[in-house]
Amino acid sequence: MTFHILTLFPEMITEATSHSILGRAIRNGALQVNPVNIRDFAINKHGQVDDSPYGGGAGMVMMAPPIYDAYRHLQSSAPVIYLSPQGKVLTQAKAQELSTLNEIILLCGHYEGVDERIIEEIVTEEVSIGDYVLTGGEPAALVLIDAVARLVPGVLGKEESHQDESFSASGKLLEYPHYTRPPDFMGRKVPDVLLSGHHGQIENWRRSQAVERTKIKRPELLKEENKCN
Repeated sequence: MTFHILTLFPEMITEATSHSILGRAIRNGALQVNPVNIRDFAINKHGQVDDSPYGGGAGMVMMAPPIYDAYRHLQSSAPVIYLSPQGKVLTQAKAQELSTLNEIILLCGHYEGVDERIIEEIVTEEVSIGDYVLTGGEPAALVLIDAVARLVPGVLGKEESHQDESFSASGKLLEYPHYTRPPDFMGRKVPDVLLSGHHGQIENWRRSQAVERTKIKRPELLKEENKCN
């Protein structure tokens, strides 16, 4: 799978994706991450990619021509996702949907955002990672890349891919608690059921813990699961 990222700061993308699981997947060929520097398509020799907004107001707006030229440079028909707080919030279901694509183009905004005409011209959909504002779209793009990439075949190793994950193995429930050695840490002991070797009891315990944890921390998710059932 290939992620093309239209950005003013390609080094942010390159550095963040060169480590750990993503870095390994790139080296193994399971993923390709292709940052495209919008400044390479600036409108003048000064590298201008933004200007003051028509109608006045604070801040600057990213100009349409450099973004459009960067997009055309890719020569790709892949869907374009604009990382924006105005978009629908990224969910595990959305990540699963995107993981089935061969290519995605991510557009990272800055300043007051991008010229509306570029959204109208090339953007397929807007996606948000939460109801807050960031200094730029790159951190949001990295969250999306991480959430989607781990669902792509060949990205996770055998041990990693068999881990039960929040919002996947337990549906809409949060993940149950995890423990490893030592069995006693500062007087806090691993629950006896996990040491019993009785797989049926362990699964029942994990399910009940997931329900209880969701009820306390994210009760709205429990309501959603009950609706689905």
